Amino acid sequence: MDSTRVTEQPTSFERPQPGVDPADARGALPRTPQPPQALPLQPRPDGAPRSAAPGAAGEPARGAGANAPRAGEASPSAGYEHAQPVAAEPGAHRPRPAPEGIPAQPDPGGRSTGPAGAAGASGAVRSPGAAGGTDRRGTGGTGGPGGQERRSGQPLPSNRPLPMRRDGDRLRFVGAATRRIARGMDLDEIVMGLCRATVPTFSDAILVYLREPLPVGDERPVGPLVLRLRRTDRIPTERDTEIGFMPVPAPEQPAELSVVTNELCEVRPGSALGEVLRGVRPVFTDAPSARAALTELLGENSELAVPDGQRAVLAPLRGRRRVIGAALFLRRPERPAFENDDLLVAAQLATHSALGIDKAMLYGREAYIADELQRTMLPETLPRPTGVRLASRYLPAAQTARVGGDWYDAIPLPGSRVALVVGDVMGHSMTSAAIMGQLRTTAQTLAGLDLPPQEVLHHLDEQAQRLGTDRMATCLYAVYDPVSHRITIANAGHPPPVLLHLGGRAEVLKVPPGAPIGVGGVDFEAVELDAPAGGTLLLYTDGLVESRLRDVWTGIEQLREKLAATARLTGPDHPPPLEALCDEVLDMLGPGDRDDDIALLAARFDGIAPSDVAYWFLDPEETAPGQARRLARRALARWGLEELTDSVELLVSEVVTNAVRYASRPVTLRLLRTDVLRCEVGDDVPQLPRLRQARATDEGGRGLYLVNRLARRWGATRLSTGKVVWFELHRG
Repeated sequence: MDSTRVTEQPTSFERPQPGVDPADARGALPRTPQPPQALPLQPRPDGAPRSAAPGAAGEPARGAGANAPRAGEASPSAGYEHAQPVAAEPGAHRPRPAPEGIPAQPDPGGRSTGPAGAAGASGAVRSPGAAGGTDRRGTGGTGGPGGQERRSGQPLPSNRPLPMRRDGDRLRFVGAATRRIARGMDLDEIVMGLCRATVPTFSDAILVYLREPLPVGDERPVGPLVLRLRRTDRIPTERDTEIGFMPVPAPEQPAELSVVTNELCEVRPGSALGEVLRGVRPVFTDAPSARAALTELLGENSELAVPDGQRAVLAPLRGRRRVIGAALFLRRPERPAFENDDLLVAAQLATHSALGIDKAMLYGREAYIADELQRTMLPETLPRPTGVRLASRYLPAAQTARVGGDWYDAIPLPGSRVALVVGDVMGHSMTSAAIMGQLRTTAQTLAGLDLPPQEVLHHLDEQAQRLGTDRMATCLYAVYDPVSHRITIANAGHPPPVLLHLGGRAEVLKVPPGAPIGVGGVDFEAVELDAPAGGTLLLYTDGLVESRLRDVWTGIEQLREKLAATARLTGPDHPPPLEALCDEVLDMLGPGDRDDDIALLAARFDGIAPSDVAYWFLDPEETAPGQARRLARRALARWGLEELTDSVELLVSEVVTNAVRYASRPVTLRLLRTDVLRCEVGDDVPQLPRLRQARATDEGGRGLYLVNRLARRWGATRLSTGKVVWFELHRG
């Protein structure tokens, strides 16, 4: 005889899947193991019947063909959830373990389907093959005669989840529900896990209220306690019959659990709701004080009709420090009411949910701090220096830890030059990000002094040693001059840059590798290379080219091939767009290639044509300002910028006058024609000029004031050989 499996109604709105764990809160109701029941008598090998069980005198023996039930008896397998075939076994009888199921309950008539009652004449049970079939509602002992609920006597609907009647059921349900709640990482996942775990297994509907705003950690909330409805979940009034669920019959009352109007509730001190929340323990809402608290929570004019009796449980949600919300569990009138043991279940659910919400808020705050730290460590926007275009990318090692030690930077320098920096501190933690911020700040300060690249790396090495003995990093520092179309590069243990030429050829630049920053006592070497117009220089960290699946030189070769293949798509006369090029480079990463942070900086060399540059040396004499005015007038006439002649002559005269007053060597004057007109005056005096308000009796001190009023921008930068004062004017 084939075994007959009696399953309870699934508690999920999804299609039941084969092999679902019965203890899963989304699947069938949890069940407790059933104790072994009395097995039917088996025939002896010689055909003589076995004696009845002790205490069952008068029970007729049954042979192999006597398995059919007598009139008024039920099948022996009806007490099991899984009916097992009975077969004759030679030798001594060995009882078989009963399958897992909900133990049978004694019926109101005093008969039992347990081990003692199975052997009595009045304890015979009905066979699955008998007329009427198996009563699903009676399985597990939750139904009485006529398909009624055992304790309340109310009819049991066949399409409702059966109530949990044993402590083992509740324990398995709480275990499955808390595991589902604990899987959540953020606030929404935890609240959704609570709702999905309890509806419809534990309740027909749930309302989750959380504090507004939610405190984080040890923060002391200010202002009154305000609860906001965060999420609701309920059993729909109709189910999709195409996936195997029968529609729920229309209840006697309207769909009272489907309307919620009060989404915001202020808890007043000393109110009924405040007392319930302060008590922390879940309560039934049929008590007068709890009913008043429920009315305060839902609102006086709420359309939500809560069923009478013990069909609503209000459970405060208390975190580590304070109450952070409340959960309301509801059951429909046609479903059995909550029991006292269900308050313990609600308390466990509320405790795990509240602690999970507390941890989610702390995790969210830490992730926010990490994101803000990383964002402030890296440049928000790249500058737009003359003669070069820039693009960048940064990818963290993981979404859950968005901090690291990789950085990039582009720093404008005097003379329309630009410093390109990329570095990588060991690790990708908060400590690495903090060290990276200090090194980046140091690099910006050293760049402002206009030191050579090898000197910048030397000072960075000293700074890393001051931060600690194990503070090591790699760095590449390059300075691009758009006028001379040259680039000077110094390397400190970093992967070499790749130069993509205009024709589509990708070249790995030969730069001395050097030792990482932090080693100490190492000399760094700089090389000067050509930077042709239309070329693209790619600076990157080792996370782009090195992983557990490939070594660094294999990754560099793949990067070079990727750049060459991308350049061939746009043709030999047009370089690929910078933003698209960065995206194509990142596409070369495979699933196992994200072991480290990735910083990427791409620079397109446009340069400044020699015809757009005018450069002179002026002796530090009294005639220098007049000579500077004449040279500037000729250059503007050659460029067709005569409308700027008056302003340029006035400003050049003032700046050159200040320079020759203190200079001992020739003064340099340079005009650059780009999208703006830029004028630069250099001398050998390191002191920077300061803007001040001249008094009426002063003969001088008004030169920088005129520059500040007439120029678009102006500034002064200290060099290793002196300083440069510059200003810019709009072209028409």
